[in-house]
Amino acid sequence: MKFDSPLFDGIRVKPDQNRRAKKELPPCEWPGCSHAGGHRAPKGRDQEHEYWNFCVNHAREYNQSYNFFKGMSESAVASYQKDALTGHRPTWKMGMNKPTSRARPKRGNGNEGLDDAADPFSVFSEMNGQRRWKPQAETKAKAETRMVYNAERKALRVMGLEASATLEDVKVRFKALVKQHHPDANGGDRSSEDRLREIIQAYNYLKSIR
Repeated sequence: MKFDSPLFDGIRVKPDQNRRAKKELPPCEWPGCSHAGGHRAPKGRDQEHEYWNFCVNHAREYNQSYNFFKGMSESAVASYQKDALTGHRPTWKMGMNKPTSRARPKRGNGNEGLDDAADPFSVFSEMNGQRRWKPQAETKAKAETRMVYNAERKALRVMGLEASATLEDVKVRFKALVKQHHPDANGGDRSSEDRLREIIQAYNYLKSIR
């Protein structure tokens, strides 16, 4: 074997355990603890990118009592959770950023080129009246037929009402159902509590959309 071969230049020897560089851990920041702090714990709200260094036992103890919303009112917590759905980014309602009449030139009544257009997917008819390519009578008839979504349909089924029920109908029906299923009206029988809870939830939802 030739020991002056260039192949020996590429040989790598794995260092033994003693020669390996050991990573030094910061000390535990728990008062009075002398162990290594190899476990991070968040410092709290408004300090999302800052952490404490604790040992495993103190990190576990800290996490059990950690409360991100500590010191916040219920309304502030609800507002924070609502904003978290959009990543705390600002949102706007549909149609709030429409171009002004000064920025967009007028083009007649908006019906140009659409009178004879085919609309198999009802695209033009769902443009909130911006392009009335269909006869006005047909558009008005379609507007009177209100779309009923699954959540509303389920709430109406719980209340025993039709889709045409008004807010006054909902209130009258709710009072009658509460009298029927409330434990005080049944001699303290609480077997209808689940049914009563569904009725209250359905009433609150229908009241909010009418």
